[in-house]
Amino acid sequence: MIRYTLSCAKGHDFESWFQNSGAFDKQKKRGLVTCPVCGSAKVEKAIMAPRLARADAVAAEPPQLPSPAAPTPPNALPGPMAPVASGKAAVAMMSPQERELRQKLKELRDHVTRHANYVGAQFPEEARKMHYGEIEHRSIYGEASPDDAKALHEEGIEFHPLPILPDEFN
Repeated sequence: MIRYTLSCAKGHDFESWFQNSGAFDKQKKRGLVTCPVCGSAKVEKAIMAPRLARADAVAAEPPQLPSPAAPTPPNALPGPMAPVASGKAAVAMMSPQERELRQKLKELRDHVTRHANYVGAQFPEEARKMHYGEIEHRSIYGEASPDDAKALHEEGIEFHPLPILPDEFN
């Protein structure tokens, strides 16, 4: 995983995680990387200082993001909210735009889970059957491993990860 500091054409700075630098380039080319504040798809990598480990210091591990393929148990804190070495959890204050975006993500997730069929681990197989016309198309959601998701993408099967918000586990 690699974290990039990004900047949109309107000057909003934000960070995002990608599997690798190639994943950023592919997602940007498809218009999937957008500013969380204004929605602009004109996003560029900002200049970043490299994170170098000193020989005399122990480097802290970067926070791990929750994987949509493997949901976090309801009583666990995902990724950036995980307790840090001091026993405290990472916290943030959000702007009104960030709160609005967060609410829209929650509404999207709630809409999908209310109106689509849950197929669990059978998601890749069901998605393929629909894509190839073996069964009637319907809205579904479930789980897929990173390898399954990559294979679906390579086959041209359109799917989207459901957003996981930290407060869903509190």
